Amino acid sequence: MTTQSLETPISYSQLLRSNRNFRWLWSGQIVSLLGDWFNLIASAALLAQLTESGLAIGGLFVIRMLAPFITSPIAGVVADRYNRKAILMATDIIRGITVVGFLFIRRPEDVWIIYALTAIQLGTGSFFFTTRNAILPDIVKPNEIGTANTILSITWSTMLAVGAALGGLVAGFWGIAPAFIIDALTFAVSAFLLWQMAYTPPKEQATSDKSIAAAFTQYAEGIKYLKERLDQLLITLLKGANALLISAGFQIMQVTLAESTYSIGEGGGISMGLFFGIAGIGTGVGPLIARRITGDDDGKMRWAIVIGWLISGVGMWTVSTLGAFWLVLFGTFLRGFGGGIIWVFSTQLLLQLVPGEVRGRIFATEYMIFTLLGALGSAIVGWALDGAISIQWMMRIMGTSILVPAVLWTIWTLNRSEPDKVKEAV
Repeated sequence: MTTQSLETPISYSQLLRSNRNFRWLWSGQIVSLLGDWFNLIASAALLAQLTESGLAIGGLFVIRMLAPFITSPIAGVVADRYNRKAILMATDIIRGITVVGFLFIRRPEDVWIIYALTAIQLGTGSFFFTTRNAILPDIVKPNEIGTANTILSITWSTMLAVGAALGGLVAGFWGIAPAFIIDALTFAVSAFLLWQMAYTPPKEQATSDKSIAAAFTQYAEGIKYLKERLDQLLITLLKGANALLISAGFQIMQVTLAESTYSIGEGGGISMGLFFGIAGIGTGVGPLIARRITGDDDGKMRWAIVIGWLISGVGMWTVSTLGAFWLVLFGTFLRGFGGGIIWVFSTQLLLQLVPGEVRGRIFATEYMIFTLLGALGSAIVGWALDGAISIQWMMRIMGTSILVPAVLWTIWTLNRSEPDKVKEAV
């Protein structure tokens, strides 16, 4: 059995009071994510204004997914070889500079710049995401991992709600440029907060081979690690499956619905913010409620993931009614509720199972799969919205297709042997 399972998980307030390094990491994430959602709302609204094309908006989300897919393998090796605190700060600075470029986009001919800057920003972001997950067990105790992961995940959800709502309000009332300015400033503030964190890199990083040849070898070792552990491999596929079938494509639908069917504010900026905001509330509330039932228990978290799939499907079918705005928002909440459970618990399972020396590469591989399948899901939905399939039927197809991973994960959970659980958790 793991050490974690023998210790009582620490409470949320206790962790925040007692762990100074985690407080700085958490504070930096709050500020950085606020800007992230400002940027998403602003760039999507800008693209909708310049092109009025579902395929063009779909292209934005494809790039948001595809860029991290390309850089994730490198990010994983970097996170396992170099100072993780320095990586987090550097990525914030690079992203802040990149966001300033959005201010110079004025005409339809400049659309390619949106895609280019988005690729740089999100490609760099994969280094931040991978390193943040890798550094977490370095700065918290074993019985703090589940609590810390939940706080960071709920923060992501909360800032989606707050950032998307504020971004929608700013874009809807004052225009798109102020949203980009705020985004750039948040990255600078985040880098400063992370600088306050006291962090000593693991000893193996200082002695590891830093050559290019070693980098390829180390990444191959990470892939081999997963191939030899089917359970952990399947866990790394969960976020990708959710992105392919639901979350990535649904983001495009939210932009389309906000701009046309439920348009409020300039370019639907306010309604778009509400859509993303309600989804964020759902992704935060879902795992928070579920963890009160499951705790850090491995088996209970796996069954909660099954429930998460089903709730997401119900949410998609609810949105597909295209009824009253409040009903569509409620369906969006349910979709986020289920998706949040899948995201948080899959991350925690990996945190509890994967050793530190390969953690960066495993999380990078997970993120690479997530972004690749998310890009595919975005491309399919963007193409469908410009084709013969209505948005209503597309949502119904997506809501039904989610039964496939739900059934497969249920079968694996039922048939996974107890000896394997203990062996992989040691």
